[in-house]
Amino acid sequence: MLKKGNKLYSILTGSCPRCHQESMYLDKNPYHMGEIFKMHERCSHCDLKYKIEPSFFYGAMYVSYGVGIAFAVAAFVIANLFLGADLIETFIAIIVTLIVFMPVIMRLSRNIWINMFVSYDAKANLKKTKSN
Repeated sequence: MLKKGNKLYSILTGSCPRCHQESMYLDKNPYHMGEIFKMHERCSHCDLKYKIEPSFFYGAMYVSYGVGIAFAVAAFVIANLFLGADLIETFIAIIVTLIVFMPVIMRLSRNIWINMFVSYDAKANLKKTKSN
């Protein structure tokens, strides 16, 4: 379903937005809290610099707000409409969902942010292969 060359592939896997060959993160698991923001400086395949400019990922905070709202709405729909929880239980479900998925939301936001500025380039894969 998800194939390389699709922005959704890069967003969901955390792979390089230009070549989709490697993870941008030193540790792929977002629940290792000490490593959540640690990224490679550049892609080893296409040499894309991930931190395009100083404070580049501050913009991901705006994306994070929208992604958090999406998770909260999903928690509301599941708790209130499908499970029939009352208002207090639904509110607790939303809070628990946001806390549990906070590392995922943070990573998704960064992935979405960088994919807004960098497009997939199939030729980026060929450059590294030909130079070896």
